[in-house]
Amino acid sequence: MIVSLIGMPGGGKSTVGRHLAKQLGLPFRDTDHEIESVIGGSIRDFFASHGEAAFRDLEQEAVDVLTQGKAIVLATGGGVVLREANRRALHERTTAIYLRSTPEELYRRVRHDTQRPLLQGGDALRKLRTLFRERDPLYRRTAHYVIETGRPSVPALVHMILMQLELAGLVDASRVPSPINPMRREREQA
Repeated sequence: MIVSLIGMPGGGKSTVGRHLAKQLGLPFRDTDHEIESVIGGSIRDFFASHGEAAFRDLEQEAVDVLTQGKAIVLATGGGVVLREANRRALHERTTAIYLRSTPEELYRRVRHDTQRPLLQGGDALRKLRTLFRERDPLYRRTAHYVIETGRPSVPALVHMILMQLELAGLVDASRVPSPINPMRREREQA
């Protein structure tokens, strides 16, 4: 099973993904980290010198490779859904989960981040609102499940995802601690 996390920049995909992978006992991979290891530098620098199209080519290649491999939890870049090939690969080869945050929530999280190329130079909140309008429909079409992030903690988000995976029969309930009532699981197993 490959679980992919999609959503806007700053939506918590990498942080939630690491915790989810630990709970599921799966390796964690991040398309941005994979790309940085290939280019030998930062995405921000690559973006500045080679442009967005060249970056999206590398991203598409990473998604193609990572969605055909072993079971993993995969965090993707915020713009991964801009290409049809990526949307198709994520929807058909993975269980895609959209971590949905409002532009205002995202702005609160990323307003001091200087590593996100698309949010530099100008009114970041306005850019986030524009990106959200463009991308939200694409994330929704790609995803199997939408998790509204709001203000829950990372463990709470991980538990919401685990519940969706349990309900879908993708995760054995006995392998995953119940986020609601751990005593219930113990009684069920007794």
